[in-house]
Amino acid sequence: MQAWAGELGFSQIGVAGVDLSSAEPGLLQWLAQGFHGEMHYMQAHGMKRARPAELVPGTVSVITARMDYLPRDTPDGWQAVEWSRLERPGEGIVSMYARGRDYHKVLRNRLQKLAERIAEEIGPFGHRAFTDSAPVLEAELASRSGQGWRGKHTLVLNREAGSMFFLGEIYVDFALEPTAPVSAHCGNCTSCMDACPTGAIIGAHQVDARRCISYLTIEHAGSIPEALRPLMANRIYGCDDCQLACPWNKFAQRSSLPDFDARAGFTDMQLVHYLGWDEATFLRLTEGSPIRRIGHARWLRNVAVAMGNALRASRDEAQKRELIRALQQRAAHEDAVVREHVAWALAQAQD
Repeated sequence: MQAWAGELGFSQIGVAGVDLSSAEPGLLQWLAQGFHGEMHYMQAHGMKRARPAELVPGTVSVITARMDYLPRDTPDGWQAVEWSRLERPGEGIVSMYARGRDYHKVLRNRLQKLAERIAEEIGPFGHRAFTDSAPVLEAELASRSGQGWRGKHTLVLNREAGSMFFLGEIYVDFALEPTAPVSAHCGNCTSCMDACPTGAIIGAHQVDARRCISYLTIEHAGSIPEALRPLMANRIYGCDDCQLACPWNKFAQRSSLPDFDARAGFTDMQLVHYLGWDEATFLRLTEGSPIRRIGHARWLRNVAVAMGNALRASRDEAQKRELIRALQQRAAHEDAVVREHVAWALAQAQD
């Protein structure tokens, strides 16, 4: 199965059992503390997330898979390249995983092909493939099946691949021998916790999503808390900081697939350019991209926050005038949330 998976672009395959009962108390506590924010689906699905056989009746084993996503042309020293984007406040930063094709589509299609290849060998069987698309404890299943261990930022870490990979699962209705978990190798390191710009990693293996920039720019609807806006800097979709700071990511692997190559327009692009996209342009340029799911208004909201931060940080008067002009063009936007964030951004010019 590992060879078949490799042909499909997967880096590693594992197998986990379906008894995740030991993970339930931690999930319940996380939900009880409200750390899931507005991700109401987390609570709505109850314990199905930790009970694969309830989510898909008949499930006996879970095949886990991971797929590296660094673009094929990623240079050596890529972490330094990414950190340097923060030094150019007029430029928008899109998280690395989102610069190419929507990973949901890539992994789900390839997981389905893997299931079909298995069926060719053993005959038809019941299965469902998932990639961050259903109430599945992906990181828990991945760590139990030896894909890596849970880092202090809660992401899965692998000694040969860091954390720059996607996870996927195939729930199957026949028994497979589970693969062994691996030991943790974070030691006393707190690099990810120290790097988080909003302090969202409130303790080892504890993330308050309500403070996480990835959550705020992607999952969170409505107004972004004002106290957190300056901390977002020029990050407009997601945040990679905890991964950039992780020493294990010196081993991160480049993808073998062209799907995750960065699209033109999602790196080295000025914020005024992004704010100028009308909805038709946004939909056209984000077709097949995970960015499309946040919608045009949320995109403008995020860009407006980054532009406010750029106004405060920039010492280039010409750049500031350009930012102000672009924001003024959106000051009367039909969406109240966009208007509020544009007004906030313009106010930063006076601070």
